[in-house]
Amino acid sequence: MYGRSPVLPFDYQDANVTIAYDSKHAKKLSQFLSKLNEQAKINIIKNQERYKQRYDVNRSDSSHNIGDLVLVKTLNIRYKFDVRYEGPFRIIQTITPKTFIVQHVKKPTLYRQVTTDVLLPIFQRIY
Repeated sequence: MYGRSPVLPFDYQDANVTIAYDSKHAKKLSQFLSKLNEQAKINIIKNQERYKQRYDVNRSDSSHNIGDLVLVKTLNIRYKFDVRYEGPFRIIQTITPKTFIVQHVKKPTLYRQVTTDVLLPIFQRIY
């Protein structure tokens, strides 16, 4: 059929098929794969920078100082009308640029370590 005889499962077939090892081809293949790997690393780093720029467009860098009044976000809101922010708290110590220790204004024994993602600054009204 189609100009050659078919190979059937019960026909005799050669036991081993030998493939000659070509060192030039293996060397080129390893160089090609290493080049692809390097290009993939470069593309990953470039895309990570693009993602960061896109994310940072809508992000505001809020700087908090010691003594500022802030509200702390309530993390486990169960109901629609639960309290979303607790406070006011005063920043008393900076641990890292994004981590602070705050103290409640009305309950001085209440301390909490928080990060900037749960802080909401309180501004005084200007009339």
